[in-house]
Amino acid sequence: MARAFLFVLDSFGIGGAPDAALFNDENSNTLGHIALACQKGEANVEGGRSGPLAMPNMEQLGLGLAAKSACGEWPAGFSTNPELKGIWCNAAEVSKGKDTPSGHWEIAGVPVSFDWGYFPREIPCFPKELTDRLIESCNLTGIIGNRHASGTQIIVELGEEHISTGKLICYTSADSVLQIAAHETHFGLERLLNVCQTARELVDPYNIGRVIARPFIGENAENFERTGNRRDYSVPPPQPTLLDRLKSNGRQVIAIGKISDIYAHQGTTDVRKANGNAALFDATLNAMDDAHEGDLVFTNFVDFDMLYGHRRDIAGYATALEYFDKRLPQLINKLKTGDLMILTADHGCDPSWPGTDHTREQVPVLAFGPDLSPGSGGSLATFADIGETIAKHLDIAAGPHGAPFI
Repeated sequence: MARAFLFVLDSFGIGGAPDAALFNDENSNTLGHIALACQKGEANVEGGRSGPLAMPNMEQLGLGLAAKSACGEWPAGFSTNPELKGIWCNAAEVSKGKDTPSGHWEIAGVPVSFDWGYFPREIPCFPKELTDRLIESCNLTGIIGNRHASGTQIIVELGEEHISTGKLICYTSADSVLQIAAHETHFGLERLLNVCQTARELVDPYNIGRVIARPFIGENAENFERTGNRRDYSVPPPQPTLLDRLKSNGRQVIAIGKISDIYAHQGTTDVRKANGNAALFDATLNAMDDAHEGDLVFTNFVDFDMLYGHRRDIAGYATALEYFDKRLPQLINKLKTGDLMILTADHGCDPSWPGTDHTREQVPVLAFGPDLSPGSGGSLATFADIGETIAKHLDIAAGPHGAPFI
């Protein structure tokens, strides 16, 4: 037993899941389509990235092999004979839905067996009794939006009206979510967070997974910008997760980014917020220095999903992947004898796919440690195998779902 490090590249899928057709996502492939666009020169950025997708460090951990196993094809430009340094797997999700909580909870050993509630694709999308109660409970002047929307676009469209009227911008997506946007100073950040806490209670009867506070700044549509003070209000997982089990065993669980929000602030012992992949990377390096024997550091790198997947920005996604890969040796160099590092994802968000929603994909599972012999861990039937591998490594009792792949 030493330490464990679990890093989620949010939305980094590697090919359609076995049940992707049920979600109209058959043949979706986040990595594959990004790599192909790069190979064709369609993801070149003037003064920025160009040419084939370059991820040599993750290739050595088995990324290309995992992708080939998942979808039957090598990512364009990837070596078919990498100098393998890690244990690779491709994993399929058994949870219902393709949202963030389902993927993360299953990674931590708790698949979601129930159906989430969703708001319909109609205008207005929220039940009148829900919005009436929210307005009355929080003494609001009203709400605007009330539809499925892109979070950045709806702020551009309605931000000025929100400032002038005080009405909250409320919207949803294909996920089980109510998102509430408000200006940090004109409306007030603390007031927004209080409204979202009330909304969390009000959406429980609808079985909605998350309420998300989306604060922004700026004075007009040309300079509105979301801030790093986002807050997710999630329902608690239905069973104890890997995080809960570690905490109950006296271990430290250092949660970086939005991890604590996703698990409804259960099972974490140290919460460290950061805005953007670069800051999340820096916070992770610091946390690795603070982790002791038996501890877990758990980070979600959100930009892949939030900034590039949902916005269908192939070039931006490729740039973010290459940035992460270049910095990956910094994480590896922090590992000590006996440590285990796992890179994975929670779902897909293919930036070449129609719409702006997540895609039902398999994910890579790339494990590395100074004492591990490289090879294949096989195709995993559930993300829960990831959590159980960490549980075994950190010498705690096995959970009811999944099995170790090491």
